[in-house]
Amino acid sequence: MPDSRIVPKVLFVTSNRIGDCVISSGIIREIARQVPGARITVACGRPPAPFFRAAPDVERVIILDKKKAAGHWFGLWKQVVGTRWDLVIDLRGSALGYLIPTRRRVIYNRSWETGVRKVEVVSRLMGASTPLEPEIFLDEQSRADRQAVLAPQLAGGSGPGPILALAPIAHQPGKSWPADRWGELVERLKAEPRFDGWRFMAVGGPGDRAPATPALEAAGPRGIDFVGKGDILASAAAIDVADLFVGNDSGLMHVAAALGRPTLGLFGPTEWWLYGPWGATTRTVASNETRGAFAPIEALSVDQVFAAVLALHADFIASPGPGAP
Repeated sequence: MPDSRIVPKVLFVTSNRIGDCVISSGIIREIARQVPGARITVACGRPPAPFFRAAPDVERVIILDKKKAAGHWFGLWKQVVGTRWDLVIDLRGSALGYLIPTRRRVIYNRSWETGVRKVEVVSRLMGASTPLEPEIFLDEQSRADRQAVLAPQLAGGSGPGPILALAPIAHQPGKSWPADRWGELVERLKAEPRFDGWRFMAVGGPGDRAPATPALEAAGPRGIDFVGKGDILASAAAIDVADLFVGNDSGLMHVAAALGRPTLGLFGPTEWWLYGPWGATTRTVASNETRGAFAPIEALSVDQVFAAVLALHADFIASPGPGAP
């Protein structure tokens, strides 16, 4: 008798972090190339889960909320062990990837980290011949959520104009440029002729109100508040209408880069050469520009960031470069 299982199944276990999920998002398209017609189940953390609701070929998203004694892994195992999988991809490098019957498995481990960009690491892990470009899968819900927030704000203030998106947050210690400097930066940009008529949009999650406040206060009527206004896909949809993006080394920085927005990432004591935004329209500014050396992000001055924003404007607004929107 012919095999009645006509639809191949793929389990993709990915990160609980927004940035890592964006970096590895090119795997979704690669699955379709390697397993044509596959239906994908994604297991990931709660914050990045909305990324996958509109991703092609994804039929189910399982949210992994951390539990005591690794109970979240046992819960996931119970949900997936009964399926006949054709491919299991585990970017968490967990034991789960080895405990689920499958025709083929791809399991991440530290040996793949050989000093190349993380996008390249996951691409090589998948056996791809070229880098798997990160991608954000926006849907009508995210666009509607964006418009519900933006429309009334764009109707007021100084009216519509080009938008500089700002993400003055990062949820790991040492990655956040001081909040008051974001306010100083906005004040400097408001006085800069090249930013006449621009709006300044702060983007972040519900817990990011405090670090975004100085930038919004400095922007005044030219500010747009998109902090805590929706899920991560709504924030991505808001960033998608921005002309430039400036943010700390964070998930939203990777979102902006994946959307093709001209992106400037601010770096302190982390490897900008490994974890900087990916793509031709991206730039970084670091507190120490020497590869392999570090300085606290507080060592990054307003003058440095202001100059980097002007350079971003020169490259992609005044003289649009290759791949610029």
